[in-house]
Amino acid sequence: MGDNPPGRDIGPRDPEARRAALLDAALVEFARHGLAGARTSAIAARAGVNKQLISHHFGGKEGLYRALIERWLEAESEYGGDAMQLADVAAAYARSAAEDSELHRLVLRASIDGEATGAGITDADVEGMLRRQAAGEIGGDLDPRFVLLALQAITAAPVVFSDDARRLTGLELDSPEFVAWHTEQLRRLVERLA
Repeated sequence: MGDNPPGRDIGPRDPEARRAALLDAALVEFARHGLAGARTSAIAARAGVNKQLISHHFGGKEGLYRALIERWLEAESEYGGDAMQLADVAAAYARSAAEDSELHRLVLRASIDGEATGAGITDADVEGMLRRQAAGEIGGDLDPRFVLLALQAITAAPVVFSDDARRLTGLELDSPEFVAWHTEQLRRLVERLA
């Protein structure tokens, strides 16, 4: 009944597997249709479970959506922040976009749909860019807010413009060759911002 990953046991006595299956299925549905457009019946069918389990495990569709946003925020917290050079942070986002494009698609769709998720640029991000500018990582003639917005767009470009990126490079976007090319080009661009 659904598109379960091979080898996944989602038997009635394995609540963690059912929860994981629901998260995986919801990621695809929310990335494609947004919070308003995704249907719990489609998520449950894709996960191969009863749709009542969404309420049981997550308190409903919104709770399931929030769990995915939390997954994004958790992943994002591992990108290093001020402890890493800006080029390394940008490269980490680019690698993440290639490795988990559905999660990036979900966050992008939320932004397009105007859903407040807490997953966008924050005041703390802007403050971090101002510190980077004061430390010399960003030229004094550049607006750090614009740099932040531009870097967000560049790292998301292969997700947003996947056909163009594939056509221009001749590479599959999740291939190690594309990830290496994208992160290296992004790193070189960021190094020129100083």
